[in-house]
Amino acid sequence: MIDLYTWTTPNGRKVSIMLEELGIDYTVHPINIGQDEQMQPDFLKISPNNKIPAIVDQDNGLSLMESGAIMLYLADKYKKFMPTDAAGHWQAVEWLMWQMGGLGPMAGQTHHFVHFNPGKAEYAEQRYSNETKRLYGVLNKQLEGRDFIVGDYSIVDMACWPWISRFEWQKMDLASFPNLRDWYVRVAERPAVQKGYHVPKVMGEIPMP
Repeated sequence: MIDLYTWTTPNGRKVSIMLEELGIDYTVHPINIGQDEQMQPDFLKISPNNKIPAIVDQDNGLSLMESGAIMLYLADKYKKFMPTDAAGHWQAVEWLMWQMGGLGPMAGQTHHFVHFNPGKAEYAEQRYSNETKRLYGVLNKQLEGRDFIVGDYSIVDMACWPWISRFEWQKMDLASFPNLRDWYVRVAERPAVQKGYHVPKVMGEIPMP
């Protein structure tokens, strides 16, 4: 049994979508970051960086923070959603790190300046919007002739998709990235993605282009 500590953010949805895709039992513990619940001492014991998501694996008592580490752990434990050949494995790790170090942080800054604080810092708005647009282009190119980012559907798709699902916050037009748009819709139509998106609570329908 997995205990999932999460909230309605792209990073949180990465893990809830994966748990739904795995089809395993898990218990959700909402951590309302708008009310600073991530700062509580009990949560700090699980996630020393005070960030969601985090998990506790009740099978062995292991606690993990950082969404990418959690996804790699679950993929290894359940032997699903990672390529089994060496080259494919490392390509998946490569693109997961791309999401963790690029798409997530840059899109997150775009949310902060463009969506939540428009007009306060023109330079920051342009800088992060341009970089997010560039990253959309990188992903669009990678998806040319592919149904999924690396081989079959994997943790890489689960990691990237929730960040693209906020394309409206980022003021990105998916029509400008047709390969990415088609992939986005393809992933959005998966029942486990639809269910995992609404963990720990429903926050509106999944945005569609």
